[in-house]
Amino acid sequence: MESSDTTATTVSSLSPQSLSPNSSTSPPPSQVVLSPCAACKILRRRCAEKCVLAPYFPPTDPIKFTTAHRVFGASNIIKFLQELPESRRADAVSSMVYEANARLRDPVYGSAGSIFQLQNQVNELQAQLAKAQAQLVTMQSQQANLVAFICMEMAQSPPPPPPSPLSINLDNFNMNSPYNLFPDETNPGSLWDPLWT
Repeated sequence: MESSDTTATTVSSLSPQSLSPNSSTSPPPSQVVLSPCAACKILRRRCAEKCVLAPYFPPTDPIKFTTAHRVFGASNIIKFLQELPESRRADAVSSMVYEANARLRDPVYGSAGSIFQLQNQVNELQAQLAKAQAQLVTMQSQQANLVAFICMEMAQSPPPPPPSPLSINLDNFNMNSPYNLFPDETNPGSLWDPLWT
């Protein structure tokens, strides 16, 4: 019994700093020192353990907080995040950063100006699409009319009879052609003359 009491006393008297880094026990999470979040670093204040801004403005991305801070202010961002449930805070931060970027580009309209421009582009593209579809319908109807006209013309006029392969038009046949297979009747040896030269 005495040995177990002394062991418990020894373990309880040890502080987390006196434990070696190779020991299996680790210090409690409250004693882990992390770098301050980007918001606290920019605001030059101590980053608390339960900082509302820390999960959404990491120290590796300070521009994100700088942009939102310029437009909304740190107190408004903190107040807005505290009023929201944790499941919706990440979306709220991304929306604030997007709106802040839009406000820096267009101080008057912000993201509404971008939305208006995109809606105008959609309307123009829809008008172009409707025009192209109307042209396509017109061309298809013209093609159908042309095919119907050709079919009607072919039905009204009977096709000419095909030429017979045995009928040869001798009127156009040149008897003096070097390719003439019929010898000249006036000069019977003319067919064979080139062979004897």
